[in-house]
Amino acid sequence: MSYLDFDALARTQLQRDPYEWLIVENFIKPEHFGEVSKDYPEVPGPGSHPPAELTIKGHFASLMEEFNSGAFQKAIEEKFDIDLTDRPTMYTVRGYVRSRDGEIHTDSKTKLITVLLYMNEGWESDGGRLRILRSGTDLEDFVAEVPPYGGTLLAFRRANNSWHGHHPHEGPRRAIQLNWVTNQDVVEREQNRHRFSTRLKKVTGALFGK
Repeated sequence: MSYLDFDALARTQLQRDPYEWLIVENFIKPEHFGEVSKDYPEVPGPGSHPPAELTIKGHFASLMEEFNSGAFQKAIEEKFDIDLTDRPTMYTVRGYVRSRDGEIHTDSKTKLITVLLYMNEGWESDGGRLRILRSGTDLEDFVAEVPPYGGTLLAFRRANNSWHGHHPHEGPRRAIQLNWVTNQDVVEREQNRHRFSTRLKKVTGALFGK
């Protein structure tokens, strides 16, 4: 069973203004979104959480197998005209954002391709809607706004001008981030950093009931 709509990705034109990006709504097939959402892992608070610190099971686990597959990598390589052979991947899971999250940034130079998959069942807030920006200073100077729900996919090539961000939102906001990075050292460093943060939040939650 395939959870992802590779045909929709193939039909989607790569945008190059102001950098290379694409958006595919319903990339998780609507008939499977509900079952994947039901198995979305519990996360202990805001921030990015590595899968090793979460309970990855059921349809969510199957989705991530496909998301991390050679077929998806090939589709991204073809779309962005990039060779990702021997480039390691890493993914993290988010469940909440803080009001200070979403500040304009470009992603680190160690990231080659960033992919975000939004797992919210709907979205009413004006905040939390990621924007593709023309500059690092103005959230209103944007070329596209990503619907952060229903299995929407955003993929972009990291560049010095790959500015993106969103207006403040505080509360639940589910998103999976997958990156192809320059080398394995990056994966180990980033996963260790996120692992420490996740464990600290688990301890804090157990102590203070948060």
